[in-house]
Amino acid sequence: MTTTPPRSVRVPAPLRSPGRWAVLPAAVVAGAALGGGYGALKTPEYAATSYVIVVPGEKSDPAAALGFAQAYGRVATDIAVTGDAQVWAGVSAATLRESVQAETSPDAPMISLTARASKPSKAVSIADGVARSLVLNSSHVAGSTGVKVVQFSRATTPTAPVSPSAPLSALVGACAGGLLGGLALLVRPRRAAGRAEGRHSRPAAATGAAVPAPAAHQSAPEAV
Repeated sequence: MTTTPPRSVRVPAPLRSPGRWAVLPAAVVAGAALGGGYGALKTPEYAATSYVIVVPGEKSDPAAALGFAQAYGRVATDIAVTGDAQVWAGVSAATLRESVQAETSPDAPMISLTARASKPSKAVSIADGVARSLVLNSSHVAGSTGVKVVQFSRATTPTAPVSPSAPLSALVGACAGGLLGGLALLVRPRRAAGRAEGRHSRPAAATGAAVPAPAAHQSAPEAV
């Protein structure tokens, strides 16, 4: 009775080095630690939104209000800086430009003014200050534009920050670390294989061995 020797199972090269796979959990842990630390140390931000609406005058076209709303939305921060918004909000012009975002609607002549700050009361004062500055500026030029800006809704005090919390930042950091670790595992074997192929493909002349000359091809004599 003859026995067939068991076949040897070839294990892929990446699996034969289990230490290489330790990069992935280490990257996940490092990413979670960095993300959680960033979320815990970063100052939370609060957002408050104030709404204004552009209304047409008695002898102006109602459709013009929508166009002026788009125009006022584009220059809202500039009008606030040149006006008294920074005085009412108690912030500098640079802070006012960076912390306020104006958005308009394509269907209604309304402008939303969202301000971000480290304190809820500060975010409210910035948003309402920009809205007040728009209202005041529109009243000065209402004779030439035929429209004016009216306060539609004042900003309410936010109760929760809009910036990501520490657990959420840790989760995002862990995902990013896992992604980078996986990419490192995919790229590293290819580089190692490329270096190995480069070593094996070196010409023998580089190692000092003699390279045999190609044999000359001799044709057989033709029979007469």
